Amino acid sequence: MLTDKQKEKLNEFRDVFIEYPIISTVFNDFDRLRLGKGLAGEKPCMLLSGDTGTGKTALIKQYKERHLPQFINGVMNHPVLVSRIPSNPTLESTLAELLKDLGQVGSTKRKLRVNGTRLTTSLIENLKTCGTELIIIDEFQELIEHNQGKKRREIANRLKYINDEAGVSIVLVGMPWAEKIADEPQWSSRLLVRRQLPYFKLSENPKHFVQLIIGLANRIPFTEKPNLSEQATVFALFSLSKGCFRTLKYFLDDAVLYALIDSAKTLTTKHLVKAFEVLFPDVPNLFTLPVSEITATEVERYSLYKPESALDEDPFIATKFTDRMPISQLLRK
Repeated sequence: MLTDKQKEKLNEFRDVFIEYPIISTVFNDFDRLRLGKGLAGEKPCMLLSGDTGTGKTALIKQYKERHLPQFINGVMNHPVLVSRIPSNPTLESTLAELLKDLGQVGSTKRKLRVNGTRLTTSLIENLKTCGTELIIIDEFQELIEHNQGKKRREIANRLKYINDEAGVSIVLVGMPWAEKIADEPQWSSRLLVRRQLPYFKLSENPKHFVQLIIGLANRIPFTEKPNLSEQATVFALFSLSKGCFRTLKYFLDDAVLYALIDSAKTLTTKHLVKAFEVLFPDVPNLFTLPVSEITATEVERYSLYKPESALDEDPFIATKFTDRMPISQLLRK
């Protein structure tokens, strides 16, 4: 279906990373936290939350790729340690995951048979040896979802201890309810920086969404760059994505695929129409509607987790969006 060259182009676009304003702000936060390494005093920590599809994991991956490990004086220097909270975490599995991601696989297997204290000591020693300046822990909501009371406090306390003893700032990343970690007394005052990756909202800052579209269009792998910034196209893209970056990117990935299959010189409305037909066959095609008939919805409240829900109720409450309305009405809000 696709030549090797076309597959290369498609993969190139699928891996595209766009640094829009809130992303730049978060990267600057990370840089400032790293500057604290080696300085006196407590090392502040950070909480980064965002609903599904806001780009948390892609952001972390991009920052890590900008600060990869390298050998310095015969030692593997690991400036940014990226790890995650394992599913259904225990103190030992959480520490083991951090050691593994620091490259200490063998010692992790041995020390797992011992206890959390040995794992903690080993982790702190290795963080110092590797010159680690920042620890980023993804999927932090796992700790909130699976551990209540004593077990959660034990892990939270140990991370606090590592923050103090290793002298390294820690960034906790997760879904909106990861913010519940701030309810723990030992963390509420440490999280000096708190950021949220939001969905795009036309009612608040339409310019940011247009800039994102232009940025993506400029990275589409054709010599002739497509024009996606026309009003009708921007409105249609916002309507189908509801302001969610992941949904928008998945759709454009498909549209680029159809343009490549078509051996087109660039991405055109025809390919947007085709991608929409395939993904949303049962609704009117947004890319053939007049601008005045395009309606949209945007986020009203992000998803929630309520552990106190009854056993027969789902504790996860989905993201809530506004009712559909004409784009012009959204822009006037």
